[in-house]
Amino acid sequence: MFTKKKIIAFCCACLVFLAVDIWMFSTVKNSFAKTIAGVAVTLAKTIASSAPGADESVPAWLDHLNTAYPGYSFFYCKGLPGEEGFREMGGDSSLAAYWAQHQSDEVFVKGVESASYLEVYTAPETMKIGAITGSLLFVPIPAETQDSAAGFLLMAADSSASRSFFSLVNALAIIAFVLFALAFGIATFSRDPVTGYVVLALFAIMLTFVAYPLFEAVRLTFITNGRFTFDTWKTILGNNQYLLALWGSIKLGLCTATLSTIIGFVFAFAVSRTSMKGKKFISALATMPVISPPFSLTLSIILLFGNNGLITKQILGITKSNIYGLGGLTLVQTVSMFPIAFMTLQGVLEAIDSTLEDASLDLNASRWQTFRSVTLPLALPGVMSAWLLVFTSSLADFANPLLLAGSYRVLSVEAYIEVTGMNRLNNGSALSLLLLVPTLTAFFVQRYLTNKKSYVVVTGKPSMRLSNLASKGMQRFLSVFIGIVIAFIILLYGTIFAGCFVKNWGIDYTFTLANIPEALTRGKDAMLSTLTLAGIATPIAGILAMVAAVLIVRKKFPGKRLLEALIMTPYAIPGTLMGISYILAFNKPPILLVGTGAILVINYVIRELPVGVEGGVAALRQIDPSIEEAAADLGADQPTIFKGIILPLIRPAFISSMSYTFVRSMTAVSAIIFLISARWYHITIQIYNFSENIRFGLASVLSTALIIIVLLVFGLMRLLVRQSEHLEKTVSIR
Repeated sequence: MFTKKKIIAFCCACLVFLAVDIWMFSTVKNSFAKTIAGVAVTLAKTIASSAPGADESVPAWLDHLNTAYPGYSFFYCKGLPGEEGFREMGGDSSLAAYWAQHQSDEVFVKGVESASYLEVYTAPETMKIGAITGSLLFVPIPAETQDSAAGFLLMAADSSASRSFFSLVNALAIIAFVLFALAFGIATFSRDPVTGYVVLALFAIMLTFVAYPLFEAVRLTFITNGRFTFDTWKTILGNNQYLLALWGSIKLGLCTATLSTIIGFVFAFAVSRTSMKGKKFISALATMPVISPPFSLTLSIILLFGNNGLITKQILGITKSNIYGLGGLTLVQTVSMFPIAFMTLQGVLEAIDSTLEDASLDLNASRWQTFRSVTLPLALPGVMSAWLLVFTSSLADFANPLLLAGSYRVLSVEAYIEVTGMNRLNNGSALSLLLLVPTLTAFFVQRYLTNKKSYVVVTGKPSMRLSNLASKGMQRFLSVFIGIVIAFIILLYGTIFAGCFVKNWGIDYTFTLANIPEALTRGKDAMLSTLTLAGIATPIAGILAMVAAVLIVRKKFPGKRLLEALIMTPYAIPGTLMGISYILAFNKPPILLVGTGAILVINYVIRELPVGVEGGVAALRQIDPSIEEAAADLGADQPTIFKGIILPLIRPAFISSMSYTFVRSMTAVSAIIFLISARWYHITIQIYNFSENIRFGLASVLSTALIIIVLLVFGLMRLLVRQSEHLEKTVSIR
């Protein structure tokens, strides 16, 4: 692969490209510098022509110049040094001090001499004058006869914009050379250039839209006024308000994760380890909160249990109901997030080989003893993973606390207020990064505990039968418990639907249809924007996820673990941090995206990519690679193998990835609330605004419309991807 001939050809090609690269970008910089210099000289001549003849008018003229030309400073001298009548008329104090200190220098002498000949002179070197770093111009002020100089004007021009442009050009030159070297190196040395190009493209995407924004967010917390400092972190860690918000987030996460995991385990156990009836109905309703808008359940809680709630005020007569705070947040987050634990634990419990449980029961162990000594220990890694997932989701949750926190402080909302209310991006970035501390701590504790003990069960052919581990009494208890939770979920969604037809919830319950046309009219543009952007992001995320999954499972290449880590990173970081980091990274050249629809699409794709990749990886690991090897032996190239063999075989994972991206894009809040614009609005933000303005009827209509759209897509996914009846496990009754 690495022959002497190829290495020489590669080095020669890189040297030729480097020479062309340097020449091309140097030409661009020189042309830009000449243009800027010409503009500065033209401006200087224009300013000189406006100089007043009367001495008493000079101060007002200089004040006008300072106001009209920001980024410049001026100092005016009447006459020429060494001549009779020379005097300094005033101007910028820093420039005056610089003149007094350097007027005998060669550059200044030459500048004054040029001014005496009515020529504008630009100092050849950049100078630091007060707050301005840039070029210094000596501008002649012509006399009335236009044949001599009546004085001269020192003009310092800030060149920070030019330096930024030159830095950008240099960076682009380096990037161009690196990309050429990588691309040509892949073509020269790789046996599979297509795979190499795809890996290079994925690395470029992940570095640009994951690593670079996070680096900008971290950098901002250590840079103040262009210098490295710990001032931001000192402010954050020294403020009790922020530390209380951190503890508030942790406490909320602990409560929510614990309750959600318990309820999720009960549901998963009932569905996978009992002979309870109506399992499909239970599973469908249990997953509803995951695919509904984040504000919908919060809205229902307020409508039912708020100060003017239907249950609290109208039925129970409670006039001072306080649903806001830790209690209300724990309730709504538990209902919203226990489906995460349920879906995780259902797969774990169904994957356990029931032969061990059967052996325990055959040895006269009771169902409780079997559950306690066999099932629960084997499910423990899944339980801890489910708890960690919910805990992470709770910490990153932004939508529910925004409406229901009240005086209770959480860090995600504090970060939002710092950015949007206080315009302190550095504090917002630091607070969002602070959320990673409890998340990473919980992750490493979970890994440490699960790695201390082996949970692997070695069996032969897996059993297609699951043991019923619930007695009749326990099954009745589970039925009652699940029935209560399901009834509460139905009550919450029924409230949203009922809110569409109430004139003013909490005050006037008169039936009306006026909410529907008003809400759809006012929310039409936001709904159309959301559907458009989600529709664009969906196929991109699906294809990108499957391509990444194929590379991770089927290919070996340098940096594979790094690429996998970059792909999975967005799932671990809070949405507020993603939103803030995108503002910092893409609100300036070379990638200016803030305010466009593209940044929302990119955020959707990158944010939901990890779930699609995980689904694709799981599907590919069930497919024998010999099928692809046979196609390659018959002459098929990699694009043909991917399109004709891999993609059809992983079709369920592909469709699931696209459906998940669409659902999450339609219901996103935490990251996109920082990225929306007047042109590209989002329906969930419209729902939030209606809720904040006590227009619950309009919020209910849009929530219902959004739920219907999401359910239609989710239902279509279920129709397109059905589990084979031969793979379904049945519960045996002993």
